[in-house]
Amino acid sequence: MNTIHVDVVSAEESIFSGEARFVALPGEAGELGIYPRHTPLITRIKAGSVRIEKADGTEEFVFVAGGILEVQPDRVTVLSDTAVRGKDLDEEKANAAKQAAEDALKNAKTELDLARASSELAVMAAQIAALRKYRQKK
Repeated sequence: MNTIHVDVVSAEESIFSGEARFVALPGEAGELGIYPRHTPLITRIKAGSVRIEKADGTEEFVFVAGGILEVQPDRVTVLSDTAVRGKDLDEEKANAAKQAAEDALKNAKTELDLARASSELAVMAAQIAALRKYRQKK
């Protein structure tokens, strides 16, 4: 069977390491799909869900808050400051963080505050969308 080795790594730990048939994730210019023997590529990725179709046919979902993707013909590496397994996502915490980001956006006094709040709001919205996508697949 044709597979590709996939590593998803956060700043704190290795989130996933294993063989996969296919990987889909949010690239900067749109959704990327990667099969074994893909052309080498390095690009930034946006916040969203990484879908890994494992060698046994099951799927693994990981939320990433952006990062870097490196693709080699036999290996995919996703590096992200923040990565959370789909099963570990907490909707209540995500909604509370989204609300806090919305409040920070309303109360921003400087452009830097506005940029930080906007960035956090985008990440939390992506996390909630990833959580809903993960739950639909279950």
